[in-house]
Amino acid sequence: MEEAVLLNQTSLVTHFRLSGLSVNQNVQMSVFAVFLVFYVLTLFGNILIVITIIYECRLHTPMYFFLSNLSFIDVCHSTVTVPKMLTDTWSEEKLIPFDACVTQMFFLHLFACTEIFLLTVMAYDRYVAICKPLQYMTVMNWKVCVLLAVALWIGGTIHSIALTSLTIKLPYCGPNEIDNFFCDVPQVIKLACTDTHIIEILIVSNSGLISVVCFVVLVVSYAVILVNLRQQISGGRRKALSTCAAHLTVVTLFLGHCIFIYSRPSTSLPEDKVVSVFFTAVTPLLNPIIYTLRNEDMKNALNKLIGRKEGKEEK
Repeated sequence: MEEAVLLNQTSLVTHFRLSGLSVNQNVQMSVFAVFLVFYVLTLFGNILIVITIIYECRLHTPMYFFLSNLSFIDVCHSTVTVPKMLTDTWSEEKLIPFDACVTQMFFLHLFACTEIFLLTVMAYDRYVAICKPLQYMTVMNWKVCVLLAVALWIGGTIHSIALTSLTIKLPYCGPNEIDNFFCDVPQVIKLACTDTHIIEILIVSNSGLISVVCFVVLVVSYAVILVNLRQQISGGRRKALSTCAAHLTVVTLFLGHCIFIYSRPSTSLPEDKVVSVFFTAVTPLLNPIIYTLRNEDMKNALNKLIGRKEGKEEK
């Protein structure tokens, strides 16, 4: 009996081996160069948005409060996976310790779920602003905004704890090859040496249901907004449509990945890595581009901030 226990303990997985994006060294160097640029631009773009919103008093509104939260989450979300992926392009083994893998999964789902809730809250904010403009500052006062921000972070934390706890309680005794460039729940539980059918159902019920429900709520919200916009004058309609189009683009890019990955059983598809790259490295970069290029107030604030810095340098 003691020998069996000892054998079981020594066969436990202590490290996972990530497959990465490619085994070709030339391709890996290209991947490193491209995604290093993506990551630097992601940090620069999102941090610039946060700084601009903080410094520009005209942007101290609920909409831009939530947008600054989105930029902060995008920086954190990208940082969870991209630096490790960049480091692994120089490594042949691409190992990640079990504890580090669990930590990566926890923060990945924390930021992803929090962003889903945030996008839903932003849709509600746009609904109130466009459909009930006279009641906007009463409904979306600062107390409500802060409470919503706290609630969505708590919701993301609860979701992440639930998924991570389901994963770490499973036994892992080999193999240890994760077919991705980061640790995620669907790929990790496939390596458990036990039946994970019930766990997969719970994951689909949790992550998949959250993604689908939030997506339906968002679609309904924007359908109501579009119907309401038909009754507004052309100038106000154009500005509102621009804001909503930017939000819908972000929602489609982000929730599309979540529905694709977490609304089906843990089976590997050739498209998984491509979708994961878009989810972790490309979407956080596109968010600041989408919101700044389609938002006149943000562009004016950025120009004002840049002009202020140039003026100080000349002095």
